[in-house]
Amino acid sequence: MNQSSSVTAETKKKRAGLMDEVRGFCIICMVFYHIMFDLRYSFGIDIPIMFEPWFKYVVQTFAGMFIFISGISSRYSRNNAKRGIQCFFIGMIVTFVFAFFAPNSPVLFGILHLLGVSMMIYAIGEKIILKIPAKIAIPLCVVLFIATYGVMWGYLGIVKDFSIALPQFLYDARLLFPFGFINSGFSSMDYFPLFPWIFVFLAGVYVGGYAVENKLPAFFYNTHCKPLAFVGRYTLWIYVLHQPIAMGIFFLIFGKI
Repeated sequence: MNQSSSVTAETKKKRAGLMDEVRGFCIICMVFYHIMFDLRYSFGIDIPIMFEPWFKYVVQTFAGMFIFISGISSRYSRNNAKRGIQCFFIGMIVTFVFAFFAPNSPVLFGILHLLGVSMMIYAIGEKIILKIPAKIAIPLCVVLFIATYGVMWGYLGIVKDFSIALPQFLYDARLLFPFGFINSGFSSMDYFPLFPWIFVFLAGVYVGGYAVENKLPAFFYNTHCKPLAFVGRYTLWIYVLHQPIAMGIFFLIFGKI
């Protein structure tokens, strides 16, 4: 049976404790990374291991988990359009704050922008999106993620030697950066374009169908670490507030940005 967009009256949604915990762990890792990033690029304090080439994959893994869980959460929401607008609006506030206080560290289409747009896309196209059975859609999302992973670097595919080059005019347009089409002059401290990350979000949407119908293993619904679960319930506020608090503390310590 295809996953429905809502749970039947007889089925009560269970709180997904594991989802809160993973989300809490991911936001803690994200806060730690952003603090290291601020110290390096705003205050000139070098932390070598944080900027080794391989470390970006660690960052992307935790961010990907966060995006995936946000997709799952969308199946629990009654109004994803409202959530998406709020999330994108907060992302724009972050953009303007950094443009004013830290112009050398812009935030253009960061993770909040991505999540906001993804939620709105899902809200608008929910009926069409959920017509695809999850057993087909989840592997398809994986394939599309791999296929669009290299868009930022000018090609389709995950390995450049086995890829398809994309037209240069897409990158010269400059206004297509939300999709991953960026040029050499583009800079963003936090950047998660729609390609490939929307497919991680959509994969979460389809897995979320199993979650709200209580079809996942019992450990998914149990809470194993209450502090992490608590943090996971307030990730948006933590994401919004941690940067200004950290930057304020660093400004008091180092005296300039």
